Amino acid sequence: MNEITLPTKIVKASNKSPKNLILIAKPKVGKTTLLSELKNCLILDLEEGSDYVDALKIKAANIREIKAIGDKIKEANYPYDIIAVDTITALEDMCIPYAEDLYAKSPGGKNWFSEGKGKYGTILNLPNGSGYAWLREAFTKVIDYIKTWAPKIILVGHIKDILLDKNGSEINSIEIDLTGKLKRICTSQSDAIGYLYRKGNKNMISFKTSDSVACGARPEHLRNQEFVISEYNDEGEYTTYWNQVYID
Repeated sequence: MNEITLPTKIVKASNKSPKNLILIAKPKVGKTTLLSELKNCLILDLEEGSDYVDALKIKAANIREIKAIGDKIKEANYPYDIIAVDTITALEDMCIPYAEDLYAKSPGGKNWFSEGKGKYGTILNLPNGSGYAWLREAFTKVIDYIKTWAPKIILVGHIKDILLDKNGSEINSIEIDLTGKLKRICTSQSDAIGYLYRKGNKNMISFKTSDSVACGARPEHLRNQEFVISEYNDEGEYTTYWNQVYID
C-alpha cells in the first residue's frame, strides 16, 4: 500500500471534459449522424441504426460479439479516443441472456437452464424481483468492460415519458429508458447527461436540470448549459460543435 499524504492546499481538477457522457433523445433525432462527426469515435451499433451514415462503426448483436470486438480493440492497442454505445437501451435487452448465464453459475441457479427457465421464462420473472439484480450485474460488467476500450465513452439512450406528482399536480418528465435501479446506477456514474432535441434545422443539447428533464453535468463548462450541437445550413451542409463539449 502506498503511503498516504494528506493534502495541505487545494487540489486542482484533473478533468475538464466529460469522460463518461450520456446522451438521451427520441428516435430519429440524429444521434448517430452527430456521433459520426466526432473525431476518432467508434460507434458500437447495437440497433442497426448506422447503415445510412458514414462513420467509424461496428455492429454487435449480442454480448459474445461485444466481447470479440473488445478483444480486437485490445489487439490493435486501443486505437480510439471515444467509444459511443448506441444504444444502452438495446444493451440492457442483450444483457438478459448474460444475466441468466451468471445466475446459472451461482449456487441458487444451478438448475436454471434445466428447470428454472422453463418455469419462469426469463430471469426477470424470478420471485421478489431477484432477477433484476442479476441483470444489473450483467449490465455493469459489460459497461465496465467497454470503458476499458478508450479514454472516453458516450452512452446513447432512448427516452421515456413518466408522470411525476409534484405538490398535487402531475407533470411530464423525460428520463433515460432503463429499468429501475439500473437507471440510477448508470446515471450516477456519468459526468454529464445531455438531452438532445431538434429545433428547426438545429440539434440542441441541454444539460439543464429541471423537473421535466432528468439531465445535468459535473464539468463547469456544461453545468446548466444549453446550446446548438449541430445544424444544417441553407445549402444542406452539416456542422457540429463537439468542441463545446470536449474542450481539452
